[in-house]
Amino acid sequence: MNKQVNYGRFLHGGDYNPEQWMNRPDILRTDIEYFKKSHINTVSLGIFSWSVLEPNEGEYHFEWLEEIIDTMYHNGISVILATPSGARPKWMSDKYPEVLRVNENRERNLFGGRHNHCYTSPVYREKTRRINMELAKRFGQHPAVILWHISNEFGGECHCPLCQEEFRKWLEEKYQTIEALNECWATTFWSHRYNSFSQIESPSPRGESGLHALTLDWKRFVTERTIDFLKHEVQAIRDGGSDKPVTANLMYDYAGLDYKKFREALDIVSWDNYPSWHKHTEWKTALDCGLQHDLMRSIQNRPFLLMESCPSATNWQPVSKLKKPGMLLTASLQAVAHGSDSVLYFQLRQSQGSSEKFHGAVIDHYGGCDTRVFREVTEVGNALEQIQEITGSHTVSPAAILYDRENDWAMKDSQGPRNEDLHYMECIQKHYQALRNQGINTDIISMEHDLQGYQIVAAPMSYMHRRDYAQKLASFVENGGTLVLTYWSGIVDETDLCYLEGTPHGLMEVTGIRSTEIDALYDWEENHAVPENGNHLGLSSIYTCKNFCDLVQPIKQKPDVEILLRYADDFYQGWPALTHHAFGKGHAYYVCADLEEAFYGDFYPQIIKEAHILSPLESIPEGVSVTTRENDSSTYLFVQNFGTKAVSVPIPAEYKLLYGDTEASMKPLTTRIFKKAR
Repeated sequence: MNKQVNYGRFLHGGDYNPEQWMNRPDILRTDIEYFKKSHINTVSLGIFSWSVLEPNEGEYHFEWLEEIIDTMYHNGISVILATPSGARPKWMSDKYPEVLRVNENRERNLFGGRHNHCYTSPVYREKTRRINMELAKRFGQHPAVILWHISNEFGGECHCPLCQEEFRKWLEEKYQTIEALNECWATTFWSHRYNSFSQIESPSPRGESGLHALTLDWKRFVTERTIDFLKHEVQAIRDGGSDKPVTANLMYDYAGLDYKKFREALDIVSWDNYPSWHKHTEWKTALDCGLQHDLMRSIQNRPFLLMESCPSATNWQPVSKLKKPGMLLTASLQAVAHGSDSVLYFQLRQSQGSSEKFHGAVIDHYGGCDTRVFREVTEVGNALEQIQEITGSHTVSPAAILYDRENDWAMKDSQGPRNEDLHYMECIQKHYQALRNQGINTDIISMEHDLQGYQIVAAPMSYMHRRDYAQKLASFVENGGTLVLTYWSGIVDETDLCYLEGTPHGLMEVTGIRSTEIDALYDWEENHAVPENGNHLGLSSIYTCKNFCDLVQPIKQKPDVEILLRYADDFYQGWPALTHHAFGKGHAYYVCADLEEAFYGDFYPQIIKEAHILSPLESIPEGVSVTTRENDSSTYLFVQNFGTKAVSVPIPAEYKLLYGDTEASMKPLTTRIFKKAR
């Protein structure tokens, strides 16, 4: 079982690359002074250090690293020590070309880049095992080292012969017989049946790309191969004698891997957050950012680490914009509000050359501590020390939204009603925004998650229902939960075979309706949803529909289905656009169309009230984020103004101010944190 990690303080610091400055001991000495001045208490070391740690095969040079780690320890700074497998040294690629990846066109890559290596290669596994064991033997019990950082931003895939063979083994273990695979994959279509597992190749634009189940299983395999390699790295650390906890830094909405599968492989989830602040309204960006924080927190349902964030501007976004004054502190405390026990940056000192030489850093090329960025980093460090008691506290969420990566993969490859843009994430965000506007903590879950404890579960566009997921949702409603299901749900099983005998599969009894057809709208088209007089939610506005309009009808044996909205236009004028059905002790709502944001803003407050969920505040101004964390003794209330105007936010008397100003109103980009006894 993975370890529960709580350091008793917020980790503040980030990626440090002292090997770039070995010829400048004056810089290394100055860095320590600056770290202490800015309240930096943690550095991540060794992430891309392999060529310095092992400049030639079997020739290890750890003295410089030991000196840095010792120096950090003597100055009260903790170390997150990385395994260096994110980028291999040149000597390895030259001597063992099999370690380099092969792309989907079956072309082997040249040396270069990051994660350009095969996770199956016995050579690569042997080399990573050796250096990981040596690092663990040397530093695994060092008192400065608090956490192992496994590789860096896992991603990508390899189609080499070694990976092809592992894929075939994986398929045979899953399906047992080739006949079972052919049936599940529907290979009879286009006459693509296989006679043996040895005939199967990974998807390729040069070969098979029309078998949706093949593509889906390949993506699942890539995730499992990546996790297998991660476990291989961790085992080397354990065999080297270190039992320190492990993490791996995940990425924003990364579609290449199914992150929920990392749950048991890591002791603590961490991720790298680089939002485009000032591109849209700050509130919109904050909502998107909060959703990703909640997704990462929900993987293990406990605090996570913000492993990377930028103290200034990145260098890789289309427009790498500076953070305006106050944005760094506000964004950092947003991560804490949503469950992070750290604020860590990439990078601590700006590189002098190569790819990320202009990426923002705590210490820039100028090298001084009198910059605006340095002052703001120091402000973050001060704030984290003031609220140190919050570390380790957890998040209690009465609501959850299903955002499942396998469902995403299957839907994007479905070749269904829309192929240009399904607007899946936008749909998720509409539900999330409506819940968060009411100050409701919200988990972002996958189909594996237990639904116990939730009062509202939204399952937008749940195209694929794996195993018994429909039954899980049905039981949730029957036992008193509120389910919000939408168009294009319950269409296929886990091998992307269409369900027969009606959709949403397994939930027609629960929702009381059956989908008959779905209309995909051109980008310039729209329909409208008109409220039914006397609907029990009191909806009274007309709402615009875009992209999808599901044509549903109540099933005959369910005359108690309530139609709350009806379509206003086209040949399906008068058909249901929103339905409600009481099932068991709970409620099932079916949103038939891709309705505008305003609908969700009207809809969710009513079902929140119906579910007897209380918001922490009676009134929340537009653009204000309200979030809570809890421990055994206290509840912590985070109030952040991402709006454009100063606002007054009344706080219940039982809450006492822990952090922030005491002015009558909250200015934009300010945070207040309150505390009350539980």
